[in-house]
Amino acid sequence: EVQLVESGGGLVQAGGSLRLSCAASGFTFEQFAIGWFRQAPGKDRVGIACIHNTISTAYYDDSVKGRFTISSDNAKNTVYLQMNSLNPEDTAVYYCSASPYGCYPYDYWGQGTQVTVSS
Repeated sequence: EVQLVESGGGLVQAGGSLRLSCAASGFTFEQFAIGWFRQAPGKDRVGIACIHNTISTAYYDDSVKGRFTISSDNAKNTVYLQMNSLNPEDTAVYYCSASPYGCYPYDYWGQGTQVTVSS
């Protein structure tokens, strides 16, 4: 059974940092791409970062480029999202996702973790 479990969310002040984790199981981790999405209240879910484990390549949405870093630890089957210089607009539920095709489309999703940035 495929499982993706996010952790690391919480409340942080503007300008602060958080590191999210996505622990994966049930599939060959090294052969998948792992993405991070976020969904703010009343808005659509948006992809913000992806790492393609097979070719060790990362992609970012412009809204987070330069502030967020995605990385992968194949030994732990875990992908991280380091988020720096957070601002209130980053407040959202953050989801990780897995795809055997590349950075789109995604077959599997986690349950999400809440990130709240106070001003």
